Amino acid sequence: MGQLELRQLAICYDGRPVVRDLSLLVADGELVSLLGPSGAGKSTILKAIAGLLQPRSGEIHINRQRVNHLPAEKRDAVLIFQKPLLFPFLDLGENIAFGLKMAGISGRVAEERVAAIMAITGLEGLTRRKVYQLSGGQQQRAALARGLVLEPSVLLLDEPLSSLDAELRQQMRELIRQVQHKTGTTMLFVTHDQSEAFAISDRISLLLDGTLRQTGSPEELFYRPADLDVARFFGGGNFIPGQVRGGRFSSVFLHCPTTLPDSAAATAVIRPEDIQIAAGQTTNRIEGTIVRLGFEGATTRLSISTAAGQFTMLTIRPGLAAGEKVSLFFPPERLHLLPFVEGHR
Repeated sequence: MGQLELRQLAICYDGRPVVRDLSLLVADGELVSLLGPSGAGKSTILKAIAGLLQPRSGEIHINRQRVNHLPAEKRDAVLIFQKPLLFPFLDLGENIAFGLKMAGISGRVAEERVAAIMAITGLEGLTRRKVYQLSGGQQQRAALARGLVLEPSVLLLDEPLSSLDAELRQQMRELIRQVQHKTGTTMLFVTHDQSEAFAISDRISLLLDGTLRQTGSPEELFYRPADLDVARFFGGGNFIPGQVRGGRFSSVFLHCPTTLPDSAAATAVIRPEDIQIAAGQTTNRIEGTIVRLGFEGATTRLSISTAAGQFTMLTIRPGLAAGEKVSLFFPPERLHLLPFVEGHR
């Protein structure tokens, strides 16, 4: 059992509001990523949950019990930091067992739990290795094992992969997902890396400027952002202003059905990879000129100037050049429509 609930949490740091009115429920056995840019307040939230920082207001519940008043060691939540923070004077097995020793668990019970978690995290056969004999990935696995061996209700991970190289990060993402499936541990994972959050999460909560802006599946946040700021964060920066009348969205060149209520101002959002070079379509298209190209390996990023503004698209089509005229097609089924909201332009 491991449910975490935050209710209208507000946190200040050095007298400055960092997190405002944040509510979030992480269900038993769920892995939720808290995603956002640096300075958004992600790590501050983990510290408050772990009992290392007192919130200004709001409530923290673990397994339906309010824990605001409890010290860190009584909260049944373990925080894993960005750096492994292993004890250099202990071997790997002793490092993993350290928390058990502090909790008064020793002997055969501790040995069995350490052996089991080392097997799950791929550290078998390394029990007597010293910290300096471990690779970066092994040290991070050890930090994960040291937290899991305590069998906490909630495991909090504060950007634990950010110091690893790309290949090790990928391996550790897969490991964390596998470990979470095997153990059923409830996890709240902090990251600023979108691809990392997409790869491991059941759900993602996006934090911008100390405010939780949207929570949902990775696909929901990527393809159905709640507002323009969320769309910008995930790279969906093609915005087409228009209006809604009688169940249809209309702009200078774009028209499509919608369930939005009538409004004098609404916005259509389309991702760069969903814009197409027109091939015979007669509607929802506009002429433009390529002003910039950027080769990105499998795709090329184009900036295209049109009478309705500049658009960014991704294409696998080779042979295009700056200054070339193109006709862009905007598939109606790929549009995501947003009502106008003051302050989110």
